Amino acid sequence: MNRDRATTSPRLAALDGLRLIAALAVAVFHLSVSWRLDGQSPPAYYLPDLAPIAAYGFLGVELFFLISGFVIGMSSWRRGLGEFFVSRVSRLYPAYWVCILITVAVVTVLPVTGGVPISGVPEVREIAVNMTMLQEPLGIPAVDTVYWTLFVELRFYLLFAALVAFGLTYRRTVIFCVTWMILSVIGPTLDSRIVNILAIPEYAPYFIAGIAMFLIHRFGRSPLLFAIIGFSWLVGINRVEQRVGTIDPGFEVPTWPGIAIVTLCYVVVLAVALGWTDRIRWSWLTTAGALTYPFYLLHQRIGYGLIRHAQERTSLPVWALLLGAIAIVLCLAWLVHRFAERPLSRWLRTVLRRAIADVRRVSAAEAAGAAGAMEATGATPATRAAQTAGATGTSAVTGTLAASGRTAASPTPVPAGGHSEGLQERWARPGPSPRQPSSSAFQDASR
Repeated sequence: MNRDRATTSPRLAALDGLRLIAALAVAVFHLSVSWRLDGQSPPAYYLPDLAPIAAYGFLGVELFFLISGFVIGMSSWRRGLGEFFVSRVSRLYPAYWVCILITVAVVTVLPVTGGVPISGVPEVREIAVNMTMLQEPLGIPAVDTVYWTLFVELRFYLLFAALVAFGLTYRRTVIFCVTWMILSVIGPTLDSRIVNILAIPEYAPYFIAGIAMFLIHRFGRSPLLFAIIGFSWLVGINRVEQRVGTIDPGFEVPTWPGIAIVTLCYVVVLAVALGWTDRIRWSWLTTAGALTYPFYLLHQRIGYGLIRHAQERTSLPVWALLLGAIAIVLCLAWLVHRFAERPLSRWLRTVLRRAIADVRRVSAAEAAGAAGAMEATGATPATRAAQTAGATGTSAVTGTLAASGRTAASPTPVPAGGHSEGLQERWARPGPSPRQPSSSAFQDASR
């Protein structure tokens, strides 16, 4: 390690570009490989040249998770738990709510049945539960099957929130990555549903590698961080082999291209971490990165409807229908981002920050009231601590001292748990060092 780049690095436009590539890869996979365009024929029937390549587009999800680990670390550094909560909720939910309503409206007008992974118009109860983003643990069908990645992200945020609550430091983050990696490897062998849900063994390597790459970006190269990334890559390769094996597009899908693609994803994101892409500052990439989340949420079911109904009513080639559907959904995503996501996110941030401020105000008033009550009764913090030690033990010590003609000294307050070092670190932290400047440029995280 040799520097802290928090104040020297520009916004990482390269990550925005990678997000767009990942979203487009997933969209091409879904719209060309994961369904039957006419309800019966396999993808190779209409797209014989594209289908064998598009079959690996689902690995864009792995790239999403790599970037997510990187950006969540960047956007959360030096933020408290409350601000972390506000940033995640205001980032994920506004666009999600709007995209659910748009998807329901489109599948009602352009229904598609046969040869698709999901069909039908969702019921009101299903829509309401989907709005919470917790439909999977609650056992409710998703409005769109692509939402499964959101529950994976939520579990990652839950784990990372625990780290934020303790305070993000280099040392704690490294320990977090190592501990999580161990749990993700041994978790499946424990036959524990709780461990498997929280440890996310299928996708943990990508989040962990992304976090380690962020640490390299911020603090510099370290053999330990490279070791974490290398080990996560080895574990991820095993996961990729399993994932490729589940793809059944109607033709053989070799494993080795999937391994090569994921390896390339690691190399490219690591290049961003090392600063090799800092000169990429094209402003349009920032806009493209902002569109990837609503585009991802909208592309599948709306794309199915657009392509199926256009194919039945026109004689356009399938590749043109595919490109047209992607272009239309991108435009729709821009409208969602510009006129719904941005204003709703601002409103939601204001509401959540006000709610957190109210909680802190009430808590402070409650603490002040408790202190006033103790003062009114003549109790002091030291007296209360002595009282909680237990009357029996205190009486025994007092009796022994009295018998020997000595008096008991006033007890010295000791922090809970018997250790003062942790409290000093938490409440009396020294000023920022050259490696940790007081200000940093945050990059809002997204999928």
